[in-house]
Amino acid sequence: MTKSRPQTRTLIVGGGIGGLTTALALAQNGMGAMVLERSTFGDETGAGIQLGPNATRALAELGVLDAIATASFRPHVLRLFDGLTGRRLASVPLGRVAEERYGAPYLTLHRADLHASLLAACRAQGAVELRNGFEVTEAETLAEPVTVRGADGTRIEGSTLIAADGLWSRLRDRTAADADLRFSGATAWRALLPRGEVPAPFDAPEVGLWLGPRAHLVHYPVRGGKDLNIVAVVEGGSAKQGWSLRAEADALLPGFQRWAGPAKALLEMAETWRCWSLFRLKPLPRWTAGHMALLGDAAHPVLPYLAQGAALAVEDAVTLAASLKACGGDALAAFPRYQSLRMERAARVQAQAARLGRIYHLRGPAAFARNFLLGRRRPESLLQSVDWLYGHANR
Repeated sequence: MTKSRPQTRTLIVGGGIGGLTTALALAQNGMGAMVLERSTFGDETGAGIQLGPNATRALAELGVLDAIATASFRPHVLRLFDGLTGRRLASVPLGRVAEERYGAPYLTLHRADLHASLLAACRAQGAVELRNGFEVTEAETLAEPVTVRGADGTRIEGSTLIAADGLWSRLRDRTAADADLRFSGATAWRALLPRGEVPAPFDAPEVGLWLGPRAHLVHYPVRGGKDLNIVAVVEGGSAKQGWSLRAEADALLPGFQRWAGPAKALLEMAETWRCWSLFRLKPLPRWTAGHMALLGDAAHPVLPYLAQGAALAVEDAVTLAASLKACGGDALAAFPRYQSLRMERAARVQAQAARLGRIYHLRGPAAFARNFLLGRRRPESLLQSVDWLYGHANR
């Protein structure tokens, strides 16, 4: 492996999807990177994820799309259902229609499979160094070289620092000391089932979205179609840190007692559940400070109602690497460029995701009006309404 010199390498705190994509994008633009991960890189588990064409287009440019082909699934359509009656409300074409429209596929896959492919791609790059078991406790980023210190006292230098350390970022306060991360009032639950064992309509090659009072249900194939990923989001719960807390079905199922039989039956099939509290953060006034920049959830956590958290991190990574290259590696010029290209889009996605969450969970007459309007929409018009999202070109 050809290691980069401390004076020219970018230090990336966090070895998740955002951090690894950034390292890969930097390497492919001729720049070195060191990824500092406090756990082991093999610890990534998490839930299934949906990757819209905006994300898969970027992954194709990085050479990762082919690597996830066998582990991913290409759903034909997104179908929306009324959770209480089970009635189909609307359909959004995906599959070939979406790929032809946006030049890249819509995929569903398990987060661990995407992470493993990114990790393998980074290991194949001589310009990327990976260091696990390194917990950053201190950082000096106002002047070059930047330095970080680990819990064991080890000191590492680099030319720039990228904070890709997620929702609970320890470095966010260096750019936004008054950032106010708040519990959204909702909790997400997830489970996996063998797809061959689930009844219709859950065995179909599609994404299903069921809308109900103060809750919604999402399901889609992962692991190349072998498993069905299930996510139920319910208003309530409490603020807890962590993405994979063990949970009992007895705490989830009462919220779905009034739902249609097929949806209830699916939830009852799952024996093992994990849950996590959903948090939101108002758009930050800035993402950069000196030679440091925030990326992904550290900069703009997104509620899951638009399925864009991982996609935004991938977009960030590509844009940040391109900005550093365009500015000759000068962070003081590149980071403001990156920020100006990304902040407005990220804020729009955050706002739209929060809006959709409110729409999904409507009750009574408001839910009736929502269902009526969805029923009048043509499938093509529903897809066209997300052109701004899926047709985005990274710069």
